[in-house]
Amino acid sequence: MTAVIRPDKRRAWLPVLVAAVLFPLSVSAWASSDAQALHVLNRLAFGPAPGDVQRVANMGVDQYIQQQLHPDSMPLPEALQQQLASFATLQRSPTELFAQYGPQPHPRGEKPTPAERKALRQRARVILQQAAEARLLRAVESPRQLQEVMTAFWFNHFNVFAGKGLDYLWIGSYEQRAIRPYALGHFRDLLFATAKSPAMLFYLDNWLDTQPGTPHAKGRFQGINENYSREIMELHTLGVNGGYTQTDVTTLAHILTGWGLCPPRGFFSRPSGFCFDPQRHDFNSQVFLGSEIAGGGQREIQQALAMLADSPVTARHLSYELAQYFVADHPPSALVERLTQQWLHSDGDIAAVLDTLFHSPEFWSAHYTGNKFKTPYEYVISMVRASGQPLTNVQPLLGMMARLGMPLYGCLTPDGYKNTRGVWLNPDAMMMRLSFATALGYGNLRLDSNGMRPEKPEQRVTQLFDTLRGLFTPQEIVKIDSQPLPLRAGLILGSPQFQYR
Repeated sequence: MTAVIRPDKRRAWLPVLVAAVLFPLSVSAWASSDAQALHVLNRLAFGPAPGDVQRVANMGVDQYIQQQLHPDSMPLPEALQQQLASFATLQRSPTELFAQYGPQPHPRGEKPTPAERKALRQRARVILQQAAEARLLRAVESPRQLQEVMTAFWFNHFNVFAGKGLDYLWIGSYEQRAIRPYALGHFRDLLFATAKSPAMLFYLDNWLDTQPGTPHAKGRFQGINENYSREIMELHTLGVNGGYTQTDVTTLAHILTGWGLCPPRGFFSRPSGFCFDPQRHDFNSQVFLGSEIAGGGQREIQQALAMLADSPVTARHLSYELAQYFVADHPPSALVERLTQQWLHSDGDIAAVLDTLFHSPEFWSAHYTGNKFKTPYEYVISMVRASGQPLTNVQPLLGMMARLGMPLYGCLTPDGYKNTRGVWLNPDAMMMRLSFATALGYGNLRLDSNGMRPEKPEQRVTQLFDTLRGLFTPQEIVKIDSQPLPLRAGLILGSPQFQYR
């Protein structure tokens, strides 16, 4: 007969685990193939799913790394493909989304009432729902785990807040068309794709950027807007200490004038929704970052973006960010330098830089093992993957991410969410994490859309323990095994070892 743990007993061990999480523990028996497999699964993937550790250990970590760097070599499960194909909004272009879900002209030419606007926004919620569901399903179930990790990484790097104006229309399309295809490609292509996305152009206001005195400088288009020119240098490329000046910010804003959305009457002429309006552009020659750029419309804009993408300063800034994500909150400078050189040598080939990173001594050093504290997104995804539970209802996951301060597509500021421990580790957040782990361990989370509890909970707990056994010492394994069955899953998923990757 399975023991029943009273709620007061469940809560009794939470403060102990909260205190323990402050001191990350390294994976034991580091030389073993299982430990190496667990390490790459925690870094290149969102943690192991049942059977993953043994599978990767058997194939060898190097082969696994190469597979992940070339995601097209791995087919998606048929069930996942069918689920993704059912999300109609992800198949539509920005202009189609605007036509179907955007502001509609009133039949009598009147402004829509507040009730009509509210009804339209409610109808458009399907866009965000389908984008979120597709993202989480891929993160949990796709074998192309590194592609999912890098899609989340680059979306965060080029963050767009879904709650700003019309961006609720384009957030799914932005991820699908501007981020995902380039997540392991060349950085220049990624930068150009985001720079032409309606979501980014609207979020950072470049659609308003206009040279005063030009023929189309009227209404909302009456002056220079520096929002995008500042963030593309400070966040997207050079970094906050990248050597540019306020004059460079203003100059780039002049270069980017007219680079934005197609006007309302012509918006549907291009599926992308992107247009360049020469009637709002400053055609004067400019001196940007010490180099002269001749006035030439789109050509000069492309030249400026290429300068930013190809800059050694950009290479160093993004090499630091990659090393920080995959190795340590404060990555070793020698590693950052090697990644920077590989970045420049490969012309910004993201996969080539990651290949260098994953074969670096720092990546495999025991000093950096299990030292990256999971963000709320990583924690929730890794829990579901480790549990092996089928996922058809993502709402409990989205709700927990929001409560932990990391709502999906909900970061207001363009710098995105941080991935360092100090931001996410605090007692209140830990209590919420551990309560969530307990709920999953008890089968109280309805991850199946039919609302059924997981079948055979004893088998699932055993499977969970087998999947994550490598996180624990032999003494810890004996201690967990001695606990009543309903308590074990919560102890495993709420353990200090599981909070880190």
